[in-house]
Amino acid sequence: MNRMTHDAAARFFAILAQARPDPTTELEYINPYTLLVAVVLSAQATDVSVNKATEPLFKLADSPAKMVALGETRLRDFIKTIGLFRTKAKNVIALSKLLLEKHGGQVPDSREDLEELPGVGRKTANVVLNVAFGHETIAVDTHIFRVANRTGLAPGKDPFEVEQGLEKIVPKHFKRHAHHWLILHGRYVCTARNPQCPACPVRALCLYSEKTTGEGARTPGGGAPKTKAPARPTSSRSRASASPPTRPRAARRARKRAATSRGG
Repeated sequence: MNRMTHDAAARFFAILAQARPDPTTELEYINPYTLLVAVVLSAQATDVSVNKATEPLFKLADSPAKMVALGETRLRDFIKTIGLFRTKAKNVIALSKLLLEKHGGQVPDSREDLEELPGVGRKTANVVLNVAFGHETIAVDTHIFRVANRTGLAPGKDPFEVEQGLEKIVPKHFKRHAHHWLILHGRYVCTARNPQCPACPVRALCLYSEKTTGEGARTPGGGAPKTKAPARPTSSRSRASASPPTRPRAARRARKRAATSRGG
């Protein structure tokens, strides 16, 4: 696939920045610790589902000490609507204990220390470093992986390769918010199915060959999706023919009763 040039990438981010001057995460959090927990819970789950679970949870446990006191069993009850909740509950309790033991109950401002925590990988560490501490990191999730490959911004076979490509092509002054611009663009415009190409502000720079049109989204093969023909309006003739037939035996009985009454 063709790669976007550095000049095009600069214009790409300038346009996204103009559309969303102050992008931010859609996960709700109170402090770096609750952000860390929310990001751990968001793996293979939507931000909406995580926010619904964490709203009551964070009222009771907004620090490592309070989370450990809450316990794994009660934590599971709060997050049971989220996928993989048993594993995530175990990891949250374990990382909370480690924060207390090694970091004085504080979330570390270091990738190496973050990635030592149970349930925390490179993507989670990048999000926490970017949102909580202002680092110019780019966390590659499914949305960013799709946008980077589809547009030609930073094609790659895996998230790490895409991250390295983005590090090279994103202009320095856009790196602080690049993660959020890309994830929001992927979530609401450059969607996995039926991307909103006609409404896309960077469509002129995008190298995607299967752009959708205003007439309907293209299928992966390039053709327009099939649509059902509109139903024909029912004519008076067809409505009449569809009515139930008169029952002759009942009609004869009715005529016989009418003749008897006239004779009497």
